[in-house]
Amino acid sequence: MTQSKGPAIIIGYGPGVSGAVAEAFAKEGYPLALIARDTAKLDAAVTAFHASGIAARGFAADAGHATALTTALDAARDAFGDAEVLVYNAALWRPGPVLATTPESFDADFQLCVTGALVAARALAPAMIAAGRGTLLFTGGGLALYPSPQAPSLSVGKAGIRALALMLAAELAPSGIRVGTVTIAGEVAAGTAFAPEKIADAFLALHRSPPDPATAEVVFRGSGS
Repeated sequence: MTQSKGPAIIIGYGPGVSGAVAEAFAKEGYPLALIARDTAKLDAAVTAFHASGIAARGFAADAGHATALTTALDAARDAFGDAEVLVYNAALWRPGPVLATTPESFDADFQLCVTGALVAARALAPAMIAAGRGTLLFTGGGLALYPSPQAPSLSVGKAGIRALALMLAAELAPSGIRVGTVTIAGEVAAGTAFAPEKIADAFLALHRSPPDPATAEVVFRGSGS
């Protein structure tokens, strides 16, 4: 498990899209810093990655709490050095209708989906700017384009993460930093056009492409899109 690259930090790690994205970046030679709330699941994931010869560590934190997230990011840097890649995947499904959504739950969901992404970007971007390279990637969703009254907070959250990503892309491209969002316009399911590993390929393609605000968003409508 030799390390020649800075880590890929996956915030909101779990099975599905973020798990497939982590595997994709591990195959590219990036050590993995996995951040999620569930310590037991993190430990199991790290054990599995180690068994495959992949350098990985887990850091338990709620991405919706700025202090806890910052502490986890500091610990990841202490373990692996400055990050080369961020993938922000944290979000929460909370069903509607809109007027049944309380301000408290709405605020908490927004902090998890959007504010945590800003916290992570602010923590990691300065070192990337100093190095003249790095990638910030954000998991978007079709709700950003087609909001649903049955998913009010997530619709607003995905619209927010999309806007944040596009603004960061414009701000950081002159510094050589790639920023992008994969807007997943469909239901993620294994064995379909929206299989996690196919979506992970879209993340990897964004990472490999040159910094350009004009191509900061990939709207994933199924494999081959």
